[in-house]
Amino acid sequence: MLELARDLLPLVRSSAPVAVVTVARVASSAPRGVGSAMAVTGDGAVLGSISGGCVESEAVVLAHAAIATGRAQTARFGFDDATAHAAGLACGGQVDVVAQRLEPTDTRTVRALEDAAADRPARLGLVVSGPAAGRTVDVEATVDATAAATLADRASRLLPGAYGGEDLLVVQHAPRARLVLLGAGEHAAALCHVGAAAGFAVTVCDPWETLVTPARFPAATELVTAIPHEYLAGLDEHDTDARTAVCVLTHDERLDVPAIRQALSMPVGFVGAMGARATVTRRAARLRDVGVAEVDLARLHSPLGLDLAGSSPEETALSVLAEIVASRHGGSGRPLRETAGRIHRGPSTAPSCRVTGPDRTALGGTRA
Repeated sequence: MLELARDLLPLVRSSAPVAVVTVARVASSAPRGVGSAMAVTGDGAVLGSISGGCVESEAVVLAHAAIATGRAQTARFGFDDATAHAAGLACGGQVDVVAQRLEPTDTRTVRALEDAAADRPARLGLVVSGPAAGRTVDVEATVDATAAATLADRASRLLPGAYGGEDLLVVQHAPRARLVLLGAGEHAAALCHVGAAAGFAVTVCDPWETLVTPARFPAATELVTAIPHEYLAGLDEHDTDARTAVCVLTHDERLDVPAIRQALSMPVGFVGAMGARATVTRRAARLRDVGVAEVDLARLHSPLGLDLAGSSPEETALSVLAEIVASRHGGSGRPLRETAGRIHRGPSTAPSCRVTGPDRTALGGTRA
C-alpha cells in the first residue's frame, strides 16, 4: 500500500471508507510482485493495480467486502497454465491477496503512509494468515535478526511463520533511487525527463547557471550550479547508495575526467560517461594518468547506453536509461524473445501448490 501513499493519506485522514488489496504471495507468472497494491474507495474509485487487469474485478469485490464488514479478507486469484487461456488470462499464475479497511485510528499505518508520501524509508508489517490476518504490526519488534537481514534491500517480502507461526508480509518503501546528471546539455534534458518518468530522483549539476534552470529541467528533483567533481565530493555518505547512478555528460575533459574519477571512488551502483569511441579511449588514458586503477575503470560504462541505433537526444536518453536499469537488476539487454526463464524477476516466495480457480474466504475461516 505504501506505493499509493500520496493518494491514500488524505483519504485515511478524512475517514473516507477505503480498503487496500495487497499481493502477499505470487506463484508462477504474474505482472506485479509481492507488496503491490490497489485501493478501492467506498464510492467505487480504484487506485493502482495488482495485475495486468486479469483479477482486478475480483479484487474490487474483495475490497468492498472489507469496507462493508470492517473485517480483513483473503483470496487466491489465478489459474494454472493449462486453464489460463480458457479463462481469458494472458498467462498462468496465482496471487494470494489480503484486503483490509484502512482506519485513521491505525497510527502505525498512518505513520508509514506519511513517511512513504514524503519519500522517506517506510516499513509496515501485515499479518496475512490465521486469526490475526489483516493486523498491522511493528516489524522491528516482531522479526528476529535473521529475518531482519533479508529486508535490508528495502524490497517487500513475505516471511513465512514470522508472526507466531503465521505469515507476515513486510511492505517496504525505499526513497527513490538517485540519478545524478553532470552536465546540462540537451542529452541531460532528455535523460532527466525519462529518468524522472522511470521513478528516479534526478539531480542536474553544471557550472553554468544559465543552463541549470527549471524551464530546461522541469522534472528534476534538484538543480545545482557547481563544478561537477566538487559537488560529488561534497555529498554526505547518506546521499548516495548502491542504487545511485551517475552520468557524466559534460563533453569537456577538464570537467569530466575529475568528475569520473570522483564518481568511481564513491559507493554508487552505476557510473557512466558519454562520448565517442576516440574520446573514450583518450579519456581512459587520462584517468590512468591521474591514478585511477584498472579495477575502477572496469566499472565505467562508456560509451554510455545500449545499442538501440537511435541518435536523437530522446532516443539516446532511452538507451542510457535502459543500460542503467539492466545494470541495476542484472539484465542482459537482449530481446526477451531471445531469452528463457521468468520475465518478471525479484524476490519470490511462491508456494508449491497450484490452483485452478479463485478461492476467497473471510479471514479466520477455512480455506479450500
